[in-house]
Amino acid sequence: MTMTLSLRIKTLCGSCHLMQLRKKSSVLKPQKQICKSVLEHFDEVYSKELGESWTRAREVMLSPSSWQYAVMLNRFSFSEGLEAYFQNQGLSDIFHDVQVPSSGWLKCYVSRIAHRYPAQRHQQGRLKDYYLLNAASLLPVLALEVEGGNHVLDMCAAPGGKSLAILQYAMPGNLVCNEPDCLRRKRLKEMLESFLPELCRSAVTLSNLDGREFGQLHPEVYDKVLVDAPCSNDRSWLFTSDIPQARHWIASRKELPVLQVELIRSGIAALRPGGILVYSTCTLSQSENSNVVDQILQSDCGVELQNLDKMAHAFSDIFTFSANTQYGLLVLPDRERAWGPMYVARFKKRYPP
Repeated sequence: MTMTLSLRIKTLCGSCHLMQLRKKSSVLKPQKQICKSVLEHFDEVYSKELGESWTRAREVMLSPSSWQYAVMLNRFSFSEGLEAYFQNQGLSDIFHDVQVPSSGWLKCYVSRIAHRYPAQRHQQGRLKDYYLLNAASLLPVLALEVEGGNHVLDMCAAPGGKSLAILQYAMPGNLVCNEPDCLRRKRLKEMLESFLPELCRSAVTLSNLDGREFGQLHPEVYDKVLVDAPCSNDRSWLFTSDIPQARHWIASRKELPVLQVELIRSGIAALRPGGILVYSTCTLSQSENSNVVDQILQSDCGVELQNLDKMAHAFSDIFTFSANTQYGLLVLPDRERAWGPMYVARFKKRYPP
């Protein structure tokens, strides 16, 4: 009798949650204001680097109402009812027909139209059921190909979406989520607690190092390293309301590749021979993407660049990839494919001779 009652309560709670989803998912936020100085800067740089591709990407990026959001289900609080609801709403699992690369457990639902479901609020003692994200941000996690028992470093982890995706993909032996900023690290910790049961939290370590220190302090420790580097966050920059801050970002933009190269070198030093490092950004900038990879290859850091063509082919029906990227993959925001920007490159550390 008690078990039957508890099941009925759980079913009713699930139904209430779905009703709230239906009500909230149609609410639109006020239109964001475009930062003119950032747009002028992007027009100057990206029209040269991307040509006609920038025209299409520009159209999408300037229209937040056309942006798409993906729903990543939480394996630790999985609900068949919620999954069925998303399916009935016309969303599709991007991993349903993907054979290469393996998608582990990951379940991520996307809609062909611009639609954003409400983010779930934290409730004490209850895990969240899903996480909202740009679907292209899962590509670095897939490229990492984490296996059970791996020692993994997410060097620039906050706000934590990719760390969470790693834990959805496979349960590593240990995942180090690094964030030097105190406030961002606190938010990262709270996010992980909202999605992970206590038994799984022992596999996660929060760290506050400068990412450039890992190679020296922890040499050849990790099987996989993700460097989702600080970058020119194109979508955020375009809609900043702080004009002085925007001008400062533009003026100091040329300094970012120096930091990015240093972070990658540190990650390579922290890798075991044969280990994988994935470098990613959320910018279209050639100087922060292919040029950074070129610097690593030219400096002979003991790694080889790996081909990601199979990944591009597997997701060609979902994402628009740039045809003019020298190294790695670049996802371009496009009409009805409003994902990205997202750049991904993968290195493998060579064994010593």
